[in-house]
Amino acid sequence: MFKRILVPLDGSQFAEGALPYAQMLARCGGGEIELLRVAVHPSNYIYVSDPGALADLYESDRAHCEDYLRRVAARVTAETGVPTVIAVREGVVADSILDYAEDTGADLIVMTTHGRTGMERWLLGSVAERVVRGAKMPVMLIRPNAILGAESATQAAKQKA
Repeated sequence: MFKRILVPLDGSQFAEGALPYAQMLARCGGGEIELLRVAVHPSNYIYVSDPGALADLYESDRAHCEDYLRRVAARVTAETGVPTVIAVREGVVADSILDYAEDTGADLIVMTTHGRTGMERWLLGSVAERVVRGAKMPVMLIRPNAILGAESATQAAKQKA
């Protein structure tokens, strides 16, 4: 079974849609979940002339990423009892995910995919596709309709109660 399950998150509820799948696999196999968030260095998207201000922006973003992951990890552990660790990396998102997975010996990567097609996919690219193509371990992709279907079923059950 899968002992080290990597779940890359970007801070969105959409990305967190991969968590129930990872939790189920970790519970069944006695594994752990590794939550990863890739911090994007501010110099990649804004220009700041003061290097000190740039460093402060990055440290603030990194702290925000760590705080977010701690909250998600606490929730996962409280809900399921599955051991959960967190990590923040910096760099190109897909490359950082692949490097982390290889560095830590992840057995499986579980992540969501936006399911973009056509021009939108060509313009925006696909982190999930790059991860699938570059991974040396299995990758489980969760499609948007699977997440939306699960949310709809959960909402319907709540309305009946």
